[in-house]
Amino acid sequence: MNKPVSTADDDLQRLSKRMAQLGLCSRREADSYIEQGWVKVNGQVAILGQKVRLSDRIDLDRQAHQQQAARVTILLNKPVGYVSAQPEKDYRAAVELITRENHWDQDRSPLTFSHDHTRHLAPAGRLDIDSVGLLVLTQDGRIAKRLIGDQSGVEKEYLVRVSGKLIDNGLALLNHGLSLDNELLRPAKVTWQNQDQLRFILKQGKKRQIRRMCELVGLQVTGLKRVRIGRIKLGALPPGKWRYLDSHEQF
Repeated sequence: MNKPVSTADDDLQRLSKRMAQLGLCSRREADSYIEQGWVKVNGQVAILGQKVRLSDRIDLDRQAHQQQAARVTILLNKPVGYVSAQPEKDYRAAVELITRENHWDQDRSPLTFSHDHTRHLAPAGRLDIDSVGLLVLTQDGRIAKRLIGDQSGVEKEYLVRVSGKLIDNGLALLNHGLSLDNELLRPAKVTWQNQDQLRFILKQGKKRQIRRMCELVGLQVTGLKRVRIGRIKLGALPPGKWRYLDSHEQF
């Protein structure tokens, strides 16, 4: 059987998708920038819906870069009882904690709180309602993609209190060998901190992943705290308080 011959059109993809792949912005942001005439392809102003090749040069206008620079990213120490995204019955969304009163007084960022900083603020990754610790809320699609995109390799570190009896090869399986949703999980780094606490370092984030992993090896999670995402640590940030991601900090 002959292998299909590729055509020129096989190399084409939507401009907004290509911009997201390159890490320039999110697809939604890309469409907005294109509509405003802030994107050029090979030196020509782009149009909405345009398709490009991988070899095409894509440039963002200075105004797009300025708009991106004005977007904020917030680090919150989420307490129990708040959901990461949309509010649920009898529970509040974590974004409701982003108020002037809850701003950590030891934040070193030069930014002054503005209600504009809470507009279009979305969680970059989930943290269960019963879990606590570092939650990232951002207006910047580039950061969201880096933290939760399909190809994200950013580490997330957790301290996990457990009860129950670990099966004989349980620790090895937690590090690699378990499957969830009919999919083999990526390798993790899981070690004992003390007799009832494990440290997990993951590079993916399936729904309730750690709790489900523990159940598969005979353990029940009694407490879960995220303490690091990439190079950003929770540090001394108190529960329920938040701070800005500073301009020199990167995940």
